[in-house]
Amino acid sequence: MSYPPQRYFGEHGEHSGVYRSAAQEPDLVNGSGTDVHYLATGGTTGGAYGLYRWEMGPNPSGPGAHFHRTMTESFYVLSGTIRLYDGVRWVDGRPGDFLFVPEGGVHAFRNESGEPASMLILFTPGAPREAYFEELADIAATGRTLTPEEWTELYRRHDQYMV
Repeated sequence: MSYPPQRYFGEHGEHSGVYRSAAQEPDLVNGSGTDVHYLATGGTTGGAYGLYRWEMGPNPSGPGAHFHRTMTESFYVLSGTIRLYDGVRWVDGRPGDFLFVPEGGVHAFRNESGEPASMLILFTPGAPREAYFEELADIAATGRTLTPEEWTELYRRHDQYMV
């Protein structure tokens, strides 16, 4: 494997890092009691990746088994116990555990522990996942119900294919 094509052509480096304090308020609070921190979005990384801190409350939450056609997804457990599905089996992910899912890989995650848990979620390349997260939070907050066809359309718009 070789390095990717050069993306920076300046003679000298730039002072362009972006710091985000751990104390910053979440960017999104959804109806399931999950706080989402947009650490680095596809928009801020030039499409390279999206990185999110996912802080789940004690109530059961998480998506059903699904896959993506355009991006990989990785999970790194920071605290608590998060059930991770690799397409074959469910495992109890604990701090330091990691799951990588390539494009097309079936996966899911859930907090079923009854305790808070947190993880990092990384998407490559950096798809606009914020719109998806925000749309789901809005549906939950307003109590709106969707037909199965509307759910399918929403998922497809955001490269999410339920299995």
